[in-house]
Amino acid sequence: MAKPQNGETTNPPRTRPGRMGPRPLPLHLLSAMTAWMSSTAALSFSKGGSPLSNPMHAPATASAARELAEQLAAVAPEEFAAAVDRELRGQADAFLRGLEAYRHHPYRRAVVDPPVVWHEGTTRLLDYGPAGGVPLLVVPSLINRSTILDLAAERSLLRFLAGQGIRPLLVDWGRPGPVERGFGLTDYIAGRLDAAFEAALVHAGAPLTVLGYCMGGLLAVALAQRRRREIAALALLATPWDFHAAQVAQARLLGSLAPWLEAACGLLGEVPVDTLQAMFLGLDPLLALRKFSRFATLDPASPEAQEFVALEDWLNDGVPLALPVARECLADWYGANSPARGLWRVAGTPILPSRVTLPTLVVVPARDRIVPPASASALAAALPQATRLEPPLGHIGMIVGRQAEALMWQPLAGWLRHK
Repeated sequence: MAKPQNGETTNPPRTRPGRMGPRPLPLHLLSAMTAWMSSTAALSFSKGGSPLSNPMHAPATASAARELAEQLAAVAPEEFAAAVDRELRGQADAFLRGLEAYRHHPYRRAVVDPPVVWHEGTTRLLDYGPAGGVPLLVVPSLINRSTILDLAAERSLLRFLAGQGIRPLLVDWGRPGPVERGFGLTDYIAGRLDAAFEAALVHAGAPLTVLGYCMGGLLAVALAQRRRREIAALALLATPWDFHAAQVAQARLLGSLAPWLEAACGLLGEVPVDTLQAMFLGLDPLLALRKFSRFATLDPASPEAQEFVALEDWLNDGVPLALPVARECLADWYGANSPARGLWRVAGTPILPSRVTLPTLVVVPARDRIVPPASASALAAALPQATRLEPPLGHIGMIVGRQAEALMWQPLAGWLRHK
C-alpha cells in the first residue's frame, strides 16, 4: 500500500483482472503452433515442388503446382526460408497481440436480468414482459449460457421480441448443482422443463408457444409432444435432428467419446467447460488463430471490437454438462443417431416429430457450421405443419449478428404474432 506524507495509508486503484479465455487457451495455442511448425517442416519439400505436381493428379492442379515449383526454383532457398520465417513471426505476433487485446479489453456485459418468476434447483424462469404480450417459453441449450439470447442491450433477441408485443419467458438452466449433476435428458425434460412450462402457464397464461434454440430445440420438440394439447405453436432455431445427415464420420467420432468421458469425468459427475470447448475446437482448429489475428487490427473502441468481446465472453463463460446428459447426447444422438431413427425416448416414450401436429417454424441458417443445415432440414421434413425459414446466416450470427434483426428476428416475430 502507498503511504502519503500525513501517515495515512491508502489502497492502490483496483484494476479489472484480465480474462482467462479463449478457452481452453493451451489448446488454441497448440493448434496455432502446429500450423506454424508444419509450415516450417514443409520447407524441406519445396525444392521438389508440390506432390500435386504429379501427372496422376488433375491436369489443372498439376499444371498450377508445376508453375509454383518453377517460381520457387528461381528463389534462393535461404531467401525463401527467411520469407517464410518473417511471415510466421508476423502471424504469431498478430495472434498474440489479438489475445492480449481481448484479455484486457474494458468491455463488460452490463445487461440487468429481468425478474425471476419461478425457480427450482439451479433453474430459473425469467420474464422479459410485457404483461399481456403473446406468451413464449424460450428453451436454450444446456451447453453454454442462455445469455446469448440477451447478449447486450442492442444485441438481444429476447428484448427485441418483447418490443414486438411478445412476452418471452426464458428457461435459464444455470450451472448444474449437486442434484442436476445426476440428471439425464428425461430428468431435464419430463421433470425440470415440464415444471417450468407449468409455471409459465400460471404466470403468463395460455395459449403458450414454445421456442427452442440448438440443443434446446430437441428439448422443445420432446416437450411439445408431451404437452401438445397445451401448446399453441412451436419455433425451432438451428435444431439438429438427423445427426448423420452430414459429417457422419465426425458424429461417430463424438459418439465414440462417451466411454472416455465416463472414465475421465465420472468422479466429477459433470463434463468440465474446457472439455466441452475442446470438442467444439475440433470443428475448426484454426478458428481462434484467424479471428484473434483479425481482432488485433481493430480499434478497441469500435463497435465491432466490443461486439467481438461480448461474443467471446459468452463463448468462454460456459457451464459444465451433467455427465448422464453428455453420455446420452454423445452415444445416442451423435453415435447412434437415435432421434432420426425414432429411437430417442423420454420417460420411456419415443419422441417422434410426426406426432407434433402444431404449427411449427423451423429456422435453418444456411451458413451454420455447428448444426449442418441437412440435419435441421430433416426435422422440418418430419414435422407435419412445418414452415421453413432459411436465413443466409450462421448458427450464432442469426442470434447476434448485424443482419440478424432483418433476416431472422423480424420474420420470427411476425410468425409468432400471426401463427
